Amino acid sequence: MKEKEINLEHGFSLIQEKLTRWWVYFVQMLPNFVLAILALVAFVFIARFIRKFAHRLVLRMSKSESVASLVAGIVYSLVIIFGIMTALDVMQLEKTVSSLLAGVGIIGLALGFAFQDLTANFISGAFIAFKKPFEIGHTVETNGFIGTVQEIRLRSTTLRTFAGLHVIIPNKEIFQKPIINYSLTQERRVELEFSVVNTFDIAVIEQQLRETLAHPGEGESIRNVEVYFSAIDDPKIKLYVAFWTDNKEPQEYMKARHQAILAIYRLFAKYKIYDVKTPGQPSPTPPKAG
Repeated sequence: MKEKEINLEHGFSLIQEKLTRWWVYFVQMLPNFVLAILALVAFVFIARFIRKFAHRLVLRMSKSESVASLVAGIVYSLVIIFGIMTALDVMQLEKTVSSLLAGVGIIGLALGFAFQDLTANFISGAFIAFKKPFEIGHTVETNGFIGTVQEIRLRSTTLRTFAGLHVIIPNKEIFQKPIINYSLTQERRVELEFSVVNTFDIAVIEQQLRETLAHPGEGESIRNVEVYFSAIDDPKIKLYVAFWTDNKEPQEYMKARHQAILAIYRLFAKYKIYDVKTPGQPSPTPPKAG
């Protein structure tokens, strides 16, 4: 019985000593704890201020709300993490700080491998927002698709093709491959190739083509017409026609090309140069030189 009482007293004594040491340590660390809390609160306010400043700065540079929010969030998180590390260091928990840094590094490495495609898309989206190779409303060609840019996000870009289809392309694919932005130029060159029979005076054919393309259709802007005979493929001669047209709207190029082909077709049909006959009408005499 006495042995049990002695053991209980010894146990209570050990607990009391342990609690006393903890209390002494708490009292000794209380100033550091208060200082750490104050430092953490200060870092929270600093992080909020820096987040607002970063959001405004990035929004002014990129004109993209999503990019500005992402960058501001990353900056805010980094400042908060730095504040937590500082607070732990003030409380003399260096081993905890080292463990946290190692853990963050391992987690970051694992997430980087697991979501490398997603990360690449986000980074590419940020570069696209800053570099601005195209904007919403521009007509572009990339990854085998041609259409109007409808939406630019951090992960993907949406194009609306001329057929009315919405194509969502990952930003990594856009960033790593060539982009043709048709909206950056106000004019565009149209190139056409034909073959004509060599029984006609080619100088007259050239003259007739230039005169025809000078007025292809109402409202069409065609200028700087070029006509070249590129090769002889008996009994035909290969003909190359090029001109410039306005490119302010996506349809202007196709309209100008359409009007030019229609005008050339009618000319060839009129003089039977292309062996084309107008239904119900006899074929006129082909043009002659002089």
